[in-house]
Order: sequence, then C-alpha cells, then structure tokens
Amino acid sequence: MALLAILFLVTAILYSSVGFGGGSTYLALLLIWGIPYFIFPVIALSCNIIVVSGNCFNYIRAGNLNLKLLIPYLVGSIPLAYIGGSLPIEKKLFEILLFLVLVTAGTLLLFNFKSYDDREESYRKVPVSISILIGGLLGFISGVVGIGGGIFLSPILFLIRAGRPKYIVTTASLFILINSISGIIGQLTKNAVLTEIQNYWYLLAGVLIGGQIGNFLNLKIFPVRVLALVTAALVLFVVIRMGFRFF
Repeated sequence: MALLAILFLVTAILYSSVGFGGGSTYLALLLIWGIPYFIFPVIALSCNIIVVSGNCFNYIRAGNLNLKLLIPYLVGSIPLAYIGGSLPIEKKLFEILLFLVLVTAGTLLLFNFKSYDDREESYRKVPVSISILIGGLLGFISGVVGIGGGIFLSPILFLIRAGRPKYIVTTASLFILINSISGIIGQLTKNAVLTEIQNYWYLLAGVLIGGQIGNFLNLKIFPVRVLALVTAALVLFVVIRMGFRFF
C-alpha cells in the first residue's frame, strides 16, 4: 500500500502542476490494486478536491475565470452529481460503467491530446441549454464513478471552441472541484463508504502533499498534451485488463 500512496502522490504532483485533478488515474490505480469497488468514487473525488483547490485559487487570482462559460455547466452538473453519488449500485453495473467511462476518457485523451496546446483561434458561443445538458450528463457520471468530469469537459470545450485555452482550463478545474464536492456529498450518504474511507487516509495524505508540491513549485515536468498521452496509456491499459475479465 505504500507504493500505491507514492503513486498517488506523484500523480497529484503532475496533475496539480497543469490544473487537473487526476481522477481517471486514481481510479485506474485503485482498480489495479484491487481496492473494493464501492470506495472508488469517494477516494477519487476526495483526491480531486484536494488537488484542484489550489489551482482554482491561482487561476481565479490570475483573472482567468469566465463565469459565463462556467455557470451553465455547473447548473446541470451540481444536482446530478449529488444524485449519481447517492445512488446505490451493484458491483457488476459499476464495473461496466467504469469500463465505458475509462474507454471514452482514454479515447478522448488519445485522439485529442493536441487540443491541450495553448493557441489562439476563433471561438463560438455554445447555447446555454446545450451547456446545461453536457454539465448534467458529466455530473451524473462523475457522481456515480468518481471522475471529476474535467477529463471529458476539457476536450469537449476545445472541440467546440468554447473559449480561450486559459478560460477552458480554469473552467475545467472549477468544474472538477465543485462537481467532486457535490458527488462526494452524495457518496457519503452510504453507510458502507463512511465505514471504509478511514482505512485509506494515507492515499488522501499522499495527494495532499503532492498537490501542495505541484502548486507551490508550479512544475511543468511535462507539457499538458504529454500528460494527456500518459494518462490515456494508463487508462487504456486498465481497460484492456477489464476487457479480458468481461469477455
């Protein structure tokens, strides 16, 4: 378990240095280590909150917050993240949902990693109703599985050219933070989660230390697109392992 804590710490350093939470990587590591499935979401969501909090503060202080871009996605995501987090779910269904989420996340990262390069281009306004719908869908998935949603929202916003990269990254970070808070509140309504979470305090301690290191040093160890490729490789590796179990 010490190795798992170290991997969580390293993941937090890398992701906090580029503004993301690392939820998909935490889930992949938990699956590899054979941690009980029902505790996955609350661990991953807790790690997201710890890691992205500092980034959100820094982005807001730098003037990169675009409320017009952010709010419609939160309107849809907050209630549905709570609902998703509070729903009881059987192990088999959870594994299927996690498999589908990781396949989608890995594919998006693999084929859209160049989108993470900072560049100037023309942008277009997304209808509010579409933003709320996207936010709601991602919020529900986040609450159920334990991914903050940024891994999906960022590629979508880049794909539809919803704003400048610095606004998209800030929007994704705040989306992860608020979504994770809503999802974890829902998760904590489950008695089994409350009983087990204390056994994994060392993972939360690891990401707390790693997140602070990444925020303080602002390490650019890898460009964001390289980190996206590394994450895609890890996620798809886990997907292949899960695929052998299913089929």
